[in-house]
Amino acid sequence: MSSDPSRGCEPSHSYGLARFNALPPEAARAVLLHCCGSRRWAHRVAAHRPYPDPESLIAAADEASYDLSQGDLTEALAAESSAELDHGAPYAALLALDAAHAEYERKFGHAFVICLDGHPPEEQADQLLGAIRRRMGHEVDEERSISADELRRVAQSRLRDLTRWLTSPDGLTATEIGLFAPVG
Repeated sequence: MSSDPSRGCEPSHSYGLARFNALPPEAARAVLLHCCGSRRWAHRVAAHRPYPDPESLIAAADEASYDLSQGDLTEALAAESSAELDHGAPYAALLALDAAHAEYERKFGHAFVICLDGHPPEEQADQLLGAIRRRMGHEVDEERSISADELRRVAQSRLRDLTRWLTSPDGLTATEIGLFAPVG
């Protein structure tokens, strides 16, 4: 993943955005639920179509994220899976991460969510393990707020990926929609 905001401005993303805008409402909401697991968020983002440009889509998604109620946030966090490392990561890092995830989920009651955009794959293990260790020291309310912001950033990344996937000549298939399954 990349954190380059101009990425959404590529012509292919504009084409993908046009295809997203043209999806039937139920299909748009279903695809959006893979970006953020809140039904209210997905409904709101889908209802504001058509978007004139990728930046407008991201802005609408951000606004919908900021307006999530506590129940909406709980629903979205429940749909997430904890951020994972590539299976090529060192075994010790994978074990440490599994233990950290279990402790985090026990303490906070939801998956550990973090957006790793902008971090090269070789740095992601350190970033992930460092972040989970830091965030374990937070109080529940503080961590919930941080998780909400990370969820917003993850949703942005997934929306950018969505517009990229929608550029394929055959559109987004059911298999490809599965690639948007919530992950950290």
